[in-house]
Amino acid sequence: MSRRSRGDAGVPTPIADYAMIGDLHTAALISSVGSIDWLCLPRFDSPAFFAALLDSEDAGRWTLAPTGRVLDVRRSYLPDTFVLQTRWQTPDGEAEVCDFMPLGDQRPNIVRRIRGIRGSVTFDEEIAIRFDYGSAVPWVRQTTYGDQPALLATAGPATVIRRGPEMHPEDLRHAAQFTVGEDDVVDLVVTWYPSHRDPPPPLDVDHALDVTIDWWRDWAARSKPPSPFDAQVQRSLLVLRALTDEDTGGISAAATTSLPETDGGGRNWDYRYVWLRDAALTISVLLTHGYRAEAEEWRGWLLRAVAGAPRDVQIMYGIGGERRLHEYEIPELSGYGGAAPVRVGNAAYEQRQWDIFGEVMVALHGARAAGLKETEASWPLQCALLDFLEENWQSPDRGIWEIRGEERHFTHSRAMVWAAFDRGARAVREFGLPGDAQKWASLAERVRDEILDRGYDPERNTFVQYYGSAELDAALLQLPQIGFVEADDPRMLGTVAAIKEDLMRNGLLLRYRTSAGVDGLTGEEHPFVACSFWLVEQYAACGDVRAARELMDRLTSFVNDVGLLSEQYDPVLARHMGNTPQALSHLALVRAADAIAAAEKGHSEELPNVRGESEGGQAGQSTDAGSAPAVTPTDLGHTPEESRVHADIDIPDLRT
Repeated sequence: MSRRSRGDAGVPTPIADYAMIGDLHTAALISSVGSIDWLCLPRFDSPAFFAALLDSEDAGRWTLAPTGRVLDVRRSYLPDTFVLQTRWQTPDGEAEVCDFMPLGDQRPNIVRRIRGIRGSVTFDEEIAIRFDYGSAVPWVRQTTYGDQPALLATAGPATVIRRGPEMHPEDLRHAAQFTVGEDDVVDLVVTWYPSHRDPPPPLDVDHALDVTIDWWRDWAARSKPPSPFDAQVQRSLLVLRALTDEDTGGISAAATTSLPETDGGGRNWDYRYVWLRDAALTISVLLTHGYRAEAEEWRGWLLRAVAGAPRDVQIMYGIGGERRLHEYEIPELSGYGGAAPVRVGNAAYEQRQWDIFGEVMVALHGARAAGLKETEASWPLQCALLDFLEENWQSPDRGIWEIRGEERHFTHSRAMVWAAFDRGARAVREFGLPGDAQKWASLAERVRDEILDRGYDPERNTFVQYYGSAELDAALLQLPQIGFVEADDPRMLGTVAAIKEDLMRNGLLLRYRTSAGVDGLTGEEHPFVACSFWLVEQYAACGDVRAARELMDRLTSFVNDVGLLSEQYDPVLARHMGNTPQALSHLALVRAADAIAAAEKGHSEELPNVRGESEGGQAGQSTDAGSAPAVTPTDLGHTPEESRVHADIDIPDLRT
């Protein structure tokens, strides 16, 4: 029997209400009222330690907020970091809570530092410690390490230790109350470690905070987003880095599982894994903004993950390249707002999706264009992928949206097959790599002819979702992005018009019409954020900067108060839906901003063409080799929230 959901007792905390902090291995979600409702330890895809997000407080959470009436609460990240600062104002005083996960020590810690600003503020702290998605109530004991009270909680292989003011038990929870006066500092630290080991020594919070702030700011300073949307771009780049494991280079698609795409649930999926598609797109974006080392890290992850027979290449892997991502449900969790089921794992890892071959080849071609040298294994791997694709590309697949219905010949997938062969041929011709350029170019032309014959409807002047269908798919907006057609090709303009007519809801794009039944699932879904950003990119590529800016302004208004985006957006109720923060949404935001910047400058060479799209002439024709020009830097800006923090609540500038 599941627990009573927060959704049964009332409306759950809105998805947009959560901020994220992370340590490049995992991430915690914190509500604006000081409750950490989601945290998996020690990795993104580990079992949840706090899972109240998907059930009730009984599934584990950690709350910290002033006692009694609150007059005002404001929060923001320290600029260019994932250090979250929340300012609480009560009738008796004002205090600040600094939440962060330290970087640099390879140890899972979460820190909540309370600092008194004026007067006095009394705080209530409550922690419900659970393991394995709330299913394991640990054995808890109170002790002392040095002169500091500690709470030890153990269940099976894992232990957490909470250090801070002494707590008392309350119905399988522990609580504390303490008061901070002006300039008083109280540190609360939770540390995870294997239960067969001794507790680690106490954390030096001052040092950890300095190291963490410096690391994030040093990383952010390497990018100068050339965009009128530089604040949103900068935060999006930081999100992508925060979702990347610093050890393996694996990029998690989101920090959460099973946040619903529609009310009541059903379309609830686990996104805490590495999709080749998302990872490839991330590398393209990071290369555009000067992050070469991250591109090399991901290429190393790719080579390790797909090592072996090309037929065994998967669409997704675990953070470390794990292959088995068995999907199962947790009936003990009632789901976000009662939206069941809660799923762990993702059965789509067993699907065939031909587009990933194109995404990988496009990304690696872009890496070459950006100056990354091939390794001893990287080009042979690409040749092996192309050889396998040559023998199997005519088979149907389940497409970019991972449908759970029957396999089909999706037009987007076929276009990505074209891109794979095209980039293989261009690698030989433009970079002198060994291989049969003529064969791959011939295959690319064969795929192209097939798409134009079977994936294009000349009567309606539109590409279609899959061969023999009259349905549309927002993924078709990517055809110009990979160079299959020019953005202003009449066939593409017809496709855009048809997509807007069929898939636009309240000014935003659905992925496809779920009512058509192609995905084998029941229920509707909300507009998919990335798709509308793709439309921005299409407008900009056609030179319609006004339309691009108007839609971009609306889309960037959907970010929450700390700059995060989820997977989908409900324009009727103005709320985030789906897993959060979503890497693909932030990826698409950056690409759209870059496209607008290029269009406003009047020439696309202002940005490196790191996806290797064909430029000049008809798509499908290779261009001469040449080094990509550098990004033109502009000054970094900060979000209005970040600026307000410095102006109104006097957070000290800790930049060294």
